[in-house]
Amino acid sequence: MAVREPVMSEGEILGWLAQRLGTHVSVPVAQLSPDVPYAEYGLDSVAALGLFGDIEEKFGLVLDPIVALEHSTLTQLAAYLAVEQTEVVPG
Repeated sequence: MAVREPVMSEGEILGWLAQRLGTHVSVPVAQLSPDVPYAEYGLDSVAALGLFGDIEEKFGLVLDPIVALEHSTLTQLAAYLAVEQTEVVPG
């Protein structure tokens, strides 16, 4: 079985995630570090639901809440999504 090429590169995903996180926590993207846990930017439960809702919609995934704990930085989450998105079948 052939592996599909990712729809977005890991770097593109990281940029997209930074934009979405910045919007949800009202922090300019330039002030976000991809290796700082996003909880340190004040991501509360409501903002987390919004961020993960955006991710699920963008990538066609249903994310288990444990993903947020296991991938607590933008860098880790971007790497996870870069792998997971290759398995998405366009609808």
